[in-house]
Amino acid sequence: MALTRDQIAMRVAQEIQDGYYVNLGIGIPTLVANYVPKDMDVMLQSENGLLGMGEFPTEETIDPDLINAGKQTVTAVTGAAYFSSAESFAMIRGGHVDLTVLGAFEVDQEGSIASWMIPGKLVKGMGGAMDLVAGAENIIVTMTHANKHGVSKILKKCSLPLTGANCIKRVITELAFMEIKDGAFHLLERAPGVSVEEIQALTEADLVINGDIPEMKF
Repeated sequence: MALTRDQIAMRVAQEIQDGYYVNLGIGIPTLVANYVPKDMDVMLQSENGLLGMGEFPTEETIDPDLINAGKQTVTAVTGAAYFSSAESFAMIRGGHVDLTVLGAFEVDQEGSIASWMIPGKLVKGMGGAMDLVAGAENIIVTMTHANKHGVSKILKKCSLPLTGANCIKRVITELAFMEIKDGAFHLLERAPGVSVEEIQALTEADLVINGDIPEMKF
């Protein structure tokens, strides 16, 4: 069984360490805020100027003026800080974020990511993705393994305009957890019930498989 969006976010949350400052991009990454362990001291950053983002609000806690970069309403934890987007991007560009979680249209075995536009389609804007991939050393991409036609989005080389080159370290899809190194994707874990052969069939890039690949644990 392929992972749901929430399960992908849950697996990402397992990669967060105590004391981390974490930037969550738009889409699946925003869900990670719901799964950070309660006993862990983590500060989630939103590029529009919030450090200390919490879980999504309930009807009782919703504040329409408190939003993330994707314009979704959020909550703030004790000790949160609000500041201008200029200060927020100074934090990003200065390398002060320990982990960045982004969505993507495509990634490739060179560690490049295409996430901001598909030629011929409406582009709302670049957003902060280029700054995030340039300023971060530790990036996890969350995405679907293939498009709705079954064509792989895990590629030898991206075909869409790049957001960043040679910058991605790890990718979590609904099928697999992979690490990019030495010019290839290395399969680390597979979704429960998904076979290595299924992952291989939907991976256009070079995929390294060493030994028995364990299933993800939640």
